[in-house]
Amino acid sequence: MRTNLTLIGMPGAGKSTVGIILAKNMGLGFIDTDVLIQINRQKTLQQILDESDHLTLRAIEEEEILKLNISHHVIATGGSAAYSARAMTHLQRMSIVIFLEVSFPEIERRIRNFATRGIAKAKDQTFRELFDERQLLYKRYAEITIACDGIGQEEVARRIADQVHSQDTSCT
Repeated sequence: MRTNLTLIGMPGAGKSTVGIILAKNMGLGFIDTDVLIQINRQKTLQQILDESDHLTLRAIEEEEILKLNISHHVIATGGSAAYSARAMTHLQRMSIVIFLEVSFPEIERRIRNFATRGIAKAKDQTFRELFDERQLLYKRYAEITIACDGIGQEEVARRIADQVHSQDTSCT
């Protein structure tokens, strides 16, 4: 039985903030896989990238997601979780996967620290290229998509809860 909700989307989409609001409103726990990585590795995401590369960070992210064995939680993933079919299959088994869809101009407006935020991308890849590449992955795995442009985080959380309740009552 799937008792978790997993939020996927670009850095800056609001996964962590919306996830905390959603967890509070629905009486669920909250896990941020980026924070798990930082706690377990004792390094920031950017330090991991500086010491290795984006593929290493993605492999670490996959490893942390595959270790998750929880119920009744909102899980906010890192933006690159969708690159791992194994991680996403694991999340789909235990959760409803929700894509927080935010337009490129809005993500650009929200992300001010692109170079130091710990975003797993190839060295020569532009932010636009990364955005376009990831949109396909997020859409592939999402069971629910919430268009987030122009609405606040409380409203995003409310829309997710409404969709979940109308689709699947096992998460309550």
